[in-house]
Amino acid sequence: MKAQWLRLVREERGQDLIEYTLLLAFVALASAALFIGAGGTISGIWTAANTTLVSASTAAATGS
Repeated sequence: MKAQWLRLVREERGQDLIEYTLLLAFVALASAALFIGAGGTISGIWTAANTTLVSASTAAATGS
């Protein structure tokens, strides 16, 4: 059992795959955090644009 453990520790063939997987996971988490943070900003822009369009539509309908 000890020999198998030592062989596993010395083995380096799967190391690159693990490193790339961890890097990919980090990029995915960072992207998710960015999109979640940007969601509030996008919502604010959408609300402002909607308010402006409603005001313009109301003004056009009343002939002002």
